[in-house]
Amino acid sequence: MNTYKNIFSLFIMLSLSTIIYSQQDPQYTQYSNNPMTVNAGYTGSRGHTAALALYRSQWVGIEGSPRTINFSIDSPLNEYNGIGLSIIQDDLGPSQETYIDGNYAHHLIVNSDGDKLAFGLKGGLRFLNIDWSKGIYKDPDVAFNENINSKVLPTVGAGVFYYTNNYFLGLSVPNIFKGSHYSEIKESEANERTHLYLIGGYVFILNPNLKFKPSFFTKYVSGSPLSVDASINFLIHETLNLGVSYRWDDSVNALLGLQVSPRINIGYAYDYATTNLNNYNSGSHEIFFRYQFTSKKTKIKSPRFF
Repeated sequence: MNTYKNIFSLFIMLSLSTIIYSQQDPQYTQYSNNPMTVNAGYTGSRGHTAALALYRSQWVGIEGSPRTINFSIDSPLNEYNGIGLSIIQDDLGPSQETYIDGNYAHHLIVNSDGDKLAFGLKGGLRFLNIDWSKGIYKDPDVAFNENINSKVLPTVGAGVFYYTNNYFLGLSVPNIFKGSHYSEIKESEANERTHLYLIGGYVFILNPNLKFKPSFFTKYVSGSPLSVDASINFLIHETLNLGVSYRWDDSVNALLGLQVSPRINIGYAYDYATTNLNNYNSGSHEIFFRYQFTSKKTKIKSPRFF
């Protein structure tokens, strides 16, 4: 147990040791469906190759509001190792950022029940583009700034992910390098902030046809308020997923998922803003599609709830 505490302490110190500033990374309401985006330790943990595509349109009705496209694929190499690829395109106002990251995780079996602790590393590149001719600004002189075309920034991150058949807990720092983002508040290029993510959840089997999963997702960004998502989900007859979540001081969200077949899973989430932004937008929408490449050896007995 002391070993686990030391690991978590190491990641906390790593993230807090660098105080840097800027726009936050993309956020997701259906966070438990794509943890590899923020935690490389998740890579390969499903036991078979899985590909996921996700689209998020935030604050619909506000010009220049965030839009995110996410594609990821990961696979176990063997019982103890996994690899993955994540590609994200995030649009905000005049800016477009593209993330391309490779992920690797080593999984250790920690007890006779088969519970596992994974250590993950991610590395890649981020491409930043800002076209100042797009949008309307508080400062009209901003439109005459020099455009940024495919500025290349390195990304290196790490994560730990502990998981069993019923619960999971992960801590990660997706990028330890100082970089640049577009800041919609400053209307300028600004330094990036360190992001620290803590994610966890537990699956209760209420009866053979009903599972209940409370989960949480916490994001700490230096210089910004703590962001906390709490959600509850029900899986009915291993097919229909219904849930609600709350993002602290931001939104209430409805979640819907459908296990179309053992290989295909789809989902939708709607966010209703609880801030003054609610007067200017019609909510946020998020959809995802997952395909699992299974075989006789990796046949899915029941859908995994995370």
